[in-house]
Amino acid sequence: MLAFTSLLAGLVFGIGLIVSGMANPAKVLGFLDLFGHWDPSLGLVMGGAVAVASIAFFVARRRTAPLLGAAFKLPTAHHIDRRLVIGSVLFGVGWGIAGFCPGPALVVLGMGEGKAVVFVLAMLAGMGLFEVLERRKPDEPSSAR
Repeated sequence: MLAFTSLLAGLVFGIGLIVSGMANPAKVLGFLDLFGHWDPSLGLVMGGAVAVASIAFFVARRRTAPLLGAAFKLPTAHHIDRRLVIGSVLFGVGWGIAGFCPGPALVVLGMGEGKAVVFVLAMLAGMGLFEVLERRKPDEPSSAR
């Protein structure tokens, strides 16, 4: 049952990305072009996504266990640190250059688009580099991260 609901959730998410225009790099870059031909329509998509997620988190906090899993895996960090800021900047720069973020890139990759192949390979390389650097760091208290 978990595999089926995961597949269904992924399918709905992917279709939503296509219908909303989030899988179209030109549309995304138009949204990010604040001083040119700005297209604010993706702001409504993001606002809708935040509203739906807010409701889901509200409901999740009132439950003792998830419907389809053993335990909730909610974020525990509540502070802004250097790692968060650097990661956010890197995400934004990559999004602004390519017009893709990870979810839509995987959708477009599934559609056979060559640009998505390059983006996903670069994304995987960045994730791998992060893992290598994390393993080389000495152990730190979790509050310092």
